[in-house]
Amino acid sequence: MRSSVFSALFGAMSNEHRIDISANNLANVNTTGFKRDNCAFQDTFERFAHDYVVDAKPFIRDKNILPDPKIMARPRLSEEVIDMSQGAFQNTGNPLDLAVRGDGFFKVEKDGAQYLTRNGVFTLSPDGVLITEQGYPVMANGGQVAIPPRSDVTIDESGVIRADGQEIAQLDFVQPVDPKALKKNGENLFILEGEERPADGEIVQGYIEKSNVEVVNEMVAMIECQRSFEIYQKMISTTDQLDQKVINQVGKVS
Repeated sequence: MRSSVFSALFGAMSNEHRIDISANNLANVNTTGFKRDNCAFQDTFERFAHDYVVDAKPFIRDKNILPDPKIMARPRLSEEVIDMSQGAFQNTGNPLDLAVRGDGFFKVEKDGAQYLTRNGVFTLSPDGVLITEQGYPVMANGGQVAIPPRSDVTIDESGVIRADGQEIAQLDFVQPVDPKALKKNGENLFILEGEERPADGEIVQGYIEKSNVEVVNEMVAMIECQRSFEIYQKMISTTDQLDQKVINQVGKVS
C-alpha cells in the first residue's frame, strides 16, 4: 500500500480529534469558568538509512554517490493543552458568586477527594454549608465551611469569609506549581497531579468568570478541520483509484 494512504489516514484522524475538541469548546461556551482546550501538531519524519550519510564529493559538480534523501512526513498530534487565559467578568450582585482574576482555583470536595475549579457560582445547602452548583462542598481551611443564615457575607480578594463583620474561615485558594499537571475531570473540575501553592490571583465578589471560548474562532477552526478532513479523504480515494488502475491496466498480461 502506498505511503500516501497512511499519511492521509493519520492526517484525517488528527483532524477528527481537532473537530471533537472544538465541538466540546463550543458546547461549553456558556459554562461559568470553563477553559477551552487546544492542540498542536508536528511532523514525524521517517528517514531511510542513506539519509544519515554525508555524501562526500571531490568537487561540487561531481555526481552524487548515494541517492537523494527521501524523508516522508506524517502529521501527529503533539500536545493537547488547556488554555488558561482569563475569561470576561459578569456582574451578578450575588455575594456568594466569586470570580478569579489571574491565577488561582477554588477547592471543592467530591466523593471524599479534592478537586479544583474556576466556577465560582456558589450557594448554601439547607445546613448552611457553602456548596457548588452540583452540591459539592467548597473547601475552606481544609474542610467545609458553614455560614450563618441571613448574615451579611463578605469575601475579600484572598478568600477570607466574614459574616456580619466576623471572620469565620478562609477559602482554600491555590494554583498548581506546574500548570501542565492539571487534568480535566468533567463537571468543570480539575484533578491536580502535582504540587500546589497559594494562588497569585485575587477573588472578586459578586462576579462570575465567563468561558474563555471565542465562538467565531472556534467555528473557523471547525470549518478548517472539516475541509482538511475532506482533503485527506480525497487523497485516500485518489490513491486507491491509482492502485486499482495499476492492477487492472498496467499489470494486465496481454
